[in-house]
Amino acid sequence: MRLALKNPLIIFDLETTGLNISRDRIVELSYLKIFPDERQETKNIRINPTIPIDPKATAIHGITDEDVKDCPTFKEIAQTLANQFAGCDFAGYNSNKFDLPLLAEEFLRAGVDFDLKKRKFIDVQVIFHKMEQRTLSAAYKFFCDKELVGAHGAEADTLATYEILQAQIDRYPELTNDVDKLSEFSAHTRNVDLAGRIILDEREREVFSFGKYKNIPVEEVLAKDPSYYAWIMENDFPLYTKKILTQIKLRGMNK
Repeated sequence: MRLALKNPLIIFDLETTGLNISRDRIVELSYLKIFPDERQETKNIRINPTIPIDPKATAIHGITDEDVKDCPTFKEIAQTLANQFAGCDFAGYNSNKFDLPLLAEEFLRAGVDFDLKKRKFIDVQVIFHKMEQRTLSAAYKFFCDKELVGAHGAEADTLATYEILQAQIDRYPELTNDVDKLSEFSAHTRNVDLAGRIILDEREREVFSFGKYKNIPVEEVLAKDPSYYAWIMENDFPLYTKKILTQIKLRGMNK
């Protein structure tokens, strides 16, 4: 089924140096840009991460330090990507938990203020797991009746993700062919930051989702324990989480 789009949709996949959102870097980014009029653009980019690739990561995606040593850094392509992604919604496989938070970190490190707050995010893996509980290769076989050739390559995974999303809409009548509704269905939690360290509770309050102040409003915590803000800023939390926390802190100070 053709996707009902209000905005262009970026379906993307990352290959990285590892699995730590705060420390690891992108080595390959592939995206398929779908326009509301059904036009499509594809791009596959190898990136020099400027840090060594974990051998465990290379064993999965096959990209070595030698393969990307002469490629542009993310900082060199960040503004061009931001221009390409402006006004778009996003979709991916496990993208809400990993790809989007890591992409946001790369933009922040590059000094490019790419604001994702008003964008919608569809996670095909969440839809799949809620409906069937499988992996990407199994999802491709289940929904599209095809073997996924080139699995763990960003381009192959990106194209497969798009086909799966279309097939999911065809298969499940309870899924609304609308990016806003698919984004809502894809969400594990109502994240304020991309990593889900700060979420909205049932009363629309920003609360911490972890640690000793779990489920406590962020503004309340910052007011009674200012050192908690400093602890988060000094430790291994995503830059985007720190950015959102600082915005909440400043908002509270201006009240």
